[in-house]
Amino acid sequence: MGSQQFVLTLSCPDRPGIVNAVSSHLAAQGCNILEAQQYGDPETTRFFMRIVFHPCDAQTPLDDLRNGFTAVAQRFGMQWTLRDRSQRRRVLLMVSKFDHCLADILYRWRIGELPMEIVGIVANHPRDTFRHLNVEGIPFHYLPVDRNSKLAQEARVRDVIERTRAELVVLARYMQVLSDELAGTLAGRCINIHHSFLPGFKGARPYHQAHRRGVKLIGATAHFVTPELDEGPIIEQDIERVSHHDTPEDMIRIGRDIERRVLARALRHVLDDRVLIDGRKTVVFFS
Repeated sequence: MGSQQFVLTLSCPDRPGIVNAVSSHLAAQGCNILEAQQYGDPETTRFFMRIVFHPCDAQTPLDDLRNGFTAVAQRFGMQWTLRDRSQRRRVLLMVSKFDHCLADILYRWRIGELPMEIVGIVANHPRDTFRHLNVEGIPFHYLPVDRNSKLAQEARVRDVIERTRAELVVLARYMQVLSDELAGTLAGRCINIHHSFLPGFKGARPYHQAHRRGVKLIGATAHFVTPELDEGPIIEQDIERVSHHDTPEDMIRIGRDIERRVLARALRHVLDDRVLIDGRKTVVFFS
């Protein structure tokens, strides 16, 4: 058997016979299932599934597999994707002044932990801001923005996305709020990282606000971007306990660590087709 692997993800109204139809179809096509995960949401009554398989005939074209599955998908009203796992997704990174998430993503990408093709970096600060990072070989787009140039700058961002054929956009601490129009255009393919506290601290210096309120837990949330600010479907979260001994600077340091590992985990899940959107939430098939 060959090593070529494909991943099929799907969602549809829940009803009997879905698993049987999918697995029977793959078996009839000479495919061997390597992984299978599924979930039926009792609240939304939708069914979600992720299958990794390989064809016994290593020369089977991806288009043939897609065409063959169309009839099954139509019968159950499925939203589905089928991808060759060796085909790396094209990813655009966006960043502002704080670069700890960008640095972490670049490191994990270079050591092979995040299998993707970085098609560019968009920053609203000049390249010299990131002089201690190795961004050689990655197209760098300095697109400054202020309240008077936001629409024009976003038009340039959209142009970069289109020209690079980016499939996924990662806001690696990009501190500009996307317009409703751009957020809607990128629905389901734009990931943001955000500090998360209880209560929520918005605006400037959130860790200083948290310190003044004496929080006991600080954390971070990675989510899909939607027009509703910081309300998109959550992909990954983590926390750490803090105490009255921790200064605002301590919280900032701890927060940086949480933010970069949460964003990295979320990105890895998405790159491996483990995240399916279920209305305002997600289904994440962990490995």
